Amino acid sequence: MQHPMLNIAVRAARQAGTVIERAINRGHTLRVDSKGNNDFVTEIDQQSEATIIEVLHKAYPDHAILAEESGLHDGNEYQWVIDPLDGTTNFMHGYPQFSISIALKHRGQLEQAVVYDPTRQELFTATRGAGAFLNDRRIRVSNAASINGILLGTGFPFKKQQHLDAYLNMFKALFLQVADIRRAGSAALDLAYIAAGRLDGFWEIGLQEWDMAAGVLLIQEAGGLVTDFNGGGDHLSTGNIVVGNPKVLRGILQTIQPHLTEKLRK
Repeated sequence: MQHPMLNIAVRAARQAGTVIERAINRGHTLRVDSKGNNDFVTEIDQQSEATIIEVLHKAYPDHAILAEESGLHDGNEYQWVIDPLDGTTNFMHGYPQFSISIALKHRGQLEQAVVYDPTRQELFTATRGAGAFLNDRRIRVSNAASINGILLGTGFPFKKQQHLDAYLNMFKALFLQVADIRRAGSAALDLAYIAAGRLDGFWEIGLQEWDMAAGVLLIQEAGGLVTDFNGGGDHLSTGNIVVGNPKVLRGILQTIQPHLTEKLRK
């Protein structure tokens, strides 16, 4: 039986998924605003977020919220962390790789997680201490013994282009060891794929908390590890993240650390 708070998060994600599905073929006619360099928001991002917040606040009116489009909503010691449409650029172009990410923190600790892919109707869920699931089937990270021959996921630092040279050096060093690298465009979904064993490892520079909060708990509950670039636990605050099973994580860290700039070591 799912945790009651997870049930509410699933309900919110599915209702937001309906909003997104109805608009999938309207990508080129949607109202689009720019939030910054290569950073876009559509009316569907906003509608999806409003739907999620409405469902969550109906059930838990006193809970705080941190949402990508509307920011921080004050509340009690519970805080929902929401990305209503992770992969907006993909969505705008009709490229079917995007997701909804909802996490719940209690006094700073991740407790519940949902990542929902409305195009494939794949629902990834996790409750702290109770494991991770894909459509009610338990999932685990891959059992790769090293980074040799693995399939890696990543994201380009399109919002943090000052780190592009360092990123490309990391990419080259890893590419020479792994089987291949995928850049699909939805970090939340990439992290869910790590939890399900579809990808063996992942790294990215400069994510926001709402991009990765749910995915982090999914991976941890699926037996994986999540760190920052120094191997520490500041990934949610720095936005720099490395994930995988213990052996894969160690291999990624050892490979990328020689290429970290001073700013990326902080």
